Amino acid sequence: MYDKVLSVWGDSIAKGVIFDEARGRYAVLKDSCLSRLAREKGVSVENHSVMGQTSENALERMRAEDLKPGEVAVIEYGGNDCDLDWQAVSDHPELPQFGKVPLAKFAQNLKELVRRVGAAGAEPVLVTPAPLISQRYFDWVSKGRSSENILRYLGDVEHIFRWQDGYAECVRSVARELGVRLVDVRSRMLESGNLDELMCVDGIHPNAAGHALIYEAIAPRFA
Repeated sequence: MYDKVLSVWGDSIAKGVIFDEARGRYAVLKDSCLSRLAREKGVSVENHSVMGQTSENALERMRAEDLKPGEVAVIEYGGNDCDLDWQAVSDHPELPQFGKVPLAKFAQNLKELVRRVGAAGAEPVLVTPAPLISQRYFDWVSKGRSSENILRYLGDVEHIFRWQDGYAECVRSVARELGVRLVDVRSRMLESGNLDELMCVDGIHPNAAGHALIYEAIAPRFA
């Protein structure tokens, strides 16, 4: 049995949220990658993840008393940090957008989160954001908005993927700079070659198959 507590700080993906098409709403997956780690590997998981959270929210929530010496603190942000104000894009495609948390600020936030974890005597582990499927996500955020204006702002649909990829590379860069362990979920999912089958209809949340792949990628670390 893995003898360290896994303290997880992330967004809806770490929370295990998927879009349940049958019920037409978001729901927490019973067999998420982290719930399976707890059940099948005996890992003690304290999940502080919240849907919609950014690294900025994490700085507001993560306190010294939430971290314990000897535990492993997993930090998984970026998917919401990079997200744009799609209503503003739809209404004013001529105006620049910088994401909920601009890239430079995102890097600073990650470094501060790593510092706090280390100061508490815990081990930080950074996780890259899961990849999105551009067309699905474009269709999703365009609902009830002007798809023409959104596309005008983007230039091409794949701009969404490239924009998010900058945040994923930022996570990798911070991990290298600080000598922190990295779990590159993004690369693992892309290398699978079947991303379409791993993502929900919204194009941004891994589905049950996606969580199964993530579990298979990380489970050997907890043998």
